[in-house]
Amino acid sequence: MTAYWLISDSWTLTHRTLSHWRNQPAQLALGLLFPVMVLLMFVYLFGGAMVVPGGGDYREFLLPGMFTLTMAFGLEETYTAVATDAQRGVTDRFRTMPISAASVVTGRSVADLLSATVGLLVLIACGLAIGWRWHNGPADALLAVVLLLLLRYALLWLGMWLALAFGRPETLMALQILVWPLGFLSSVFTSPDTMPGWLGTIAEWNPLSATADATRQLFGNPGSDGPIWPAVVWPLVLLAVFAPLAIRRYRRLT
Repeated sequence: MTAYWLISDSWTLTHRTLSHWRNQPAQLALGLLFPVMVLLMFVYLFGGAMVVPGGGDYREFLLPGMFTLTMAFGLEETYTAVATDAQRGVTDRFRTMPISAASVVTGRSVADLLSATVGLLVLIACGLAIGWRWHNGPADALLAVVLLLLLRYALLWLGMWLALAFGRPETLMALQILVWPLGFLSSVFTSPDTMPGWLGTIAEWNPLSATADATRQLFGNPGSDGPIWPAVVWPLVLLAVFAPLAIRRYRRLT
């Protein structure tokens, strides 16, 4: 019975977020168009100067990396939404209701995951329009999409924990500043083999690199032939750490 109410309450709060997006379509559209703009900029402004180690088309190397980077963009959106609810007293009202504490953060995570799915599909459609293709069949392509959304879901919980623990404007600014270095210090845009040794090692251990490399392999794109398991392990570790922390932090809000 407890599980039933957790699911029911989570869906109610998910629907609340979806209703907000329906009433603010411009904000949602801008969120979908920004990754497309970044993709087109890298393909048409920088793509001609980029070389893929081992050979291959840079466009096909880039697209799985851009899919992965888009999953990291959700950190800021989630942080802002959760912190705003806390600052405006919405979270306090939720805590006075007879609902599961886990359902509040779970409902937010499900809504943001649905938004991420739409954004990923838009970016995939854009990639197909400019000539990117997957080559290993629909099953491997679907598995790649699952890995991308798994990373996004794990990062959503990190964003919620940050918002509940440090929900201040300066923390958001620091997060916005760090997202891009985190994205560049990975295999998203270029191979770690092209970096200085110590820097390449850090890039290889970046969770974004694990997902980017795994999806390149599953899509049949150039740039990776390593194992896929790190793209599963990294998100599960992040979930195991930050999901309980976010729920615990919500329960301890004053």
